[in-house]
Parts: sequence; C-alpha cells; structure tokens
Amino acid sequence: MNEKPFRERRLLQALCICYTIIWILTAIEPVKRNDWLLENLLVFTSVPALVFTYQRLPLSDISYVLIFLFLVMHAVGAHYTYAEVPLGYWLKDLLQLERNHFDRIVHFWFGVMAYPVQEVVVRGMRVANFWALVLPASIIVALSGFFEIIEAVIAMLVDPELGTAYLGTQGDVWDAQKDMALAIVGAALAVSIGRRNVRMWNKRRKNEKTGPRG
Repeated sequence: MNEKPFRERRLLQALCICYTIIWILTAIEPVKRNDWLLENLLVFTSVPALVFTYQRLPLSDISYVLIFLFLVMHAVGAHYTYAEVPLGYWLKDLLQLERNHFDRIVHFWFGVMAYPVQEVVVRGMRVANFWALVLPASIIVALSGFFEIIEAVIAMLVDPELGTAYLGTQGDVWDAQKDMALAIVGAALAVSIGRRNVRMWNKRRKNEKTGPRG
C-alpha cells in the first residue's frame, strides 16, 4: 500500500506516461476503427474511475503495475483486433498452435485483475477472511461473463462483421467458455497471492481501531 501523493510516486508517474504514449500510438490507424472504439469503452470508463478515486483510495504499486500491463495488452488487442495481434501469431508458429491465442492471454490477465479488486474490497469495504478471497474473484468472473454477453449482443444486433472482429472467436464455438475459464484461473491465482496482503491490511485496520496503549 502506498498512500503518498501522486507527485511523489515516480513509478506510478512512469506507468501513466508510458500508457498514454502506448494508447496514442495504438489509436493511430487501427485495423478496424469501429472495433477499436468498442474495445476502448472499457478504457473510457475504467481509467477515469482510477483517476477520480485515487485521492480516497490509492492502490499499491503492484496493483497499478498489474493494471498497466492489462491496459497495454488491451490497447494492442484493440489496435490489431485480438485475432490478428502479431505476438499471437508469433506464439502460434513457435508453439505450433491452431489459433492466435493472444486473446486467451488477455482474458487470463483480466482474471489477475482480482488482485487490485481484492485490495479495493479489503481496504475500502473492510471485507476480511473468507470473503476477502471469494468476493474479488467473484466480481472478476461476473464481469468476464458480462463482457461475453455484451460481445454476443453486439455480434448479433449491431454489425455481424464488426461483431466477428470484436468477439475474436476464430471459429471456436467454445471460445466464451474458455475465455471465462482462463479468467477464473487468473482470479484464483491473484487472490491466493494476495492472501498475505489481506492479513496485513486487516492487522493494520485492527491497530487503527485499538490505537496506542499506555
């Protein structure tokens, strides 16, 4: 946990600058502009939320690094469309895979976002013990399922061609289920790693309640 003002957090400043540069570069001539706009709805809502809540609940450096990595991968996926990211093709050739798995990597990393969510629910909502593990993972899995539903609705109602690019199923009828499974794995891993921090935050909260003795 790092409660220093933003002007004193050099790592966070560097992350913000790097992401801004990457986002601008990936916003230039994306493969499908409409798909890019749809993908960036997540950015247009989540980034302002992080900015406006910083003063009340600044997160740890680890949480911001994890968020940064997810947003960078998402920016790259939005630029190329997830099914056409060059890194995914490189992994496909290297590992002799049947499809471009870049989207799978990002869905797994979306599950890892349970770590910063865990920090929010423990520090902000004062959740402890069992629920400090289950609630963050449940929130991420629910969001993963919600996004899959939104993607399906767009594919059916808005524009079939755009929906295909947005979904990135690459012919796999079980794509949504596999994406959610990876998000579950990522979330389970993240909250398990965060257990030590949960104990630390709960101990600090108890100390704040009792105050100094003597």
